[in-house]
Amino acid sequence: MSIEKFKGKTVLVTGSCGTVGAELVRQLVAGPTEHVVCVDNNETELFFQIEKYRSTGKVSGHLADIRDLDALKLRMRGVDIVLHAAALKHVGLCEDSPNQAIQTNILGTQNVIDAALASGVERVLFTSSDKAVNPTNVMGTSKLMGERLMTAAAETYGKPLASRGGNELGTIFASTRFGNVLGSRGSVVPLFRRQIEAGGPITLTDRRMTRFIMTLSEAAALVLDSVWLAVGGEVLVTKMPVARIEDIAHVMRDQLAGDRNIDIVEIGAKPGEKMYEELMNDEEVRRTWEKGDFFVTLSAFADSQADEYAHLHDCLRPDRPYNSAHEAAMTRTELTRYLLERKVLV
Repeated sequence: MSIEKFKGKTVLVTGSCGTVGAELVRQLVAGPTEHVVCVDNNETELFFQIEKYRSTGKVSGHLADIRDLDALKLRMRGVDIVLHAAALKHVGLCEDSPNQAIQTNILGTQNVIDAALASGVERVLFTSSDKAVNPTNVMGTSKLMGERLMTAAAETYGKPLASRGGNELGTIFASTRFGNVLGSRGSVVPLFRRQIEAGGPITLTDRRMTRFIMTLSEAAALVLDSVWLAVGGEVLVTKMPVARIEDIAHVMRDQLAGDRNIDIVEIGAKPGEKMYEELMNDEEVRRTWEKGDFFVTLSAFADSQADEYAHLHDCLRPDRPYNSAHEAAMTRTELTRYLLERKVLV
């Protein structure tokens, strides 16, 4: 398993108190990682995170914002791997305050890159979003820019050092892109749960909407896998099952409402919200390979025949974009089993 590859490594997680960041920390601490450096700007949650893992002797936590380059440089000293999970992620709030999304998701990502280069970090992985594909909102656009900054860093500072005959390999920069994490703060699961507990109604933006879904532990495990699959500059797209939002509402009502008669009502799509999720678009198909649980999308500048991509040469190639409108959605029976087996409805 890829978690074994973290043995002896010092890993820094930005946004360590967020939903994905906290799960990454949990899995890293449970594994053979030498040390985990937690960086977040949420003082209270960071305090509790440090206390939670104090007895392990493997975790240190530091109050810092990714908008502060000097703070990142300070905390990246001696770090081998950076998992960049810090971001502003709520579509509506980013739409309302686009400058804040730029400051954190774009300029903050560039700060992570610059700090990693200054500190000689081995690998940096950026956690992106399905909303970066053909973005229709500020949040998605800022995430796409984050991906492109990582690719540019890889092409400028990473692989070329080795190809030019230097002894130093350079930092490996890459991105991983996945869809909805069930139970995360921005997902519909906690929203529907609160609405059911309050007696309803359950509110749907549009009954036709489909989404890729994955549990938090599965998403974090795939992020850790993608760290070691990356050569530099790729976007690693996780393969995910598809569900209709309406079906999630019906299944949750059936499982959690008991005898109560709770209505499901449609309220209309929010500003910038998509009818379906995209994890790979038409343009990316031509430079993408399937590798295990991932689609590996190379940089537009990459030479796919180069030796560094030899691990992809015998892999299958996708023949269509990867989006939730094109993939078969789970039936309600399948969805119920999926959610129960993964204890999402507990």
